[in-house]
Amino acid sequence: MQKRRRIKHTTTLEERLAEEAKQLRAEAGLLPPGPVRDGLLRRARQDETASHMTEWLNSRGLQPPRG
Repeated sequence: MQKRRRIKHTTTLEERLAEEAKQLRAEAGLLPPGPVRDGLLRRARQDETASHMTEWLNSRGLQPPRG
């Protein structure tokens, strides 16, 4: 049986996603318009969206459904 590798992150998921989005945008800025650049910008937007969603899901304002 294999053991799972556990990684202890020093930054939050939101911080890691924001940093990756920043790097992707910087890389896309160096490329000419085209499908490769569009793909990098799309991934950057996805990272930003995921960051906002995790912030929202972890917020204290989010209430469980009442049944």
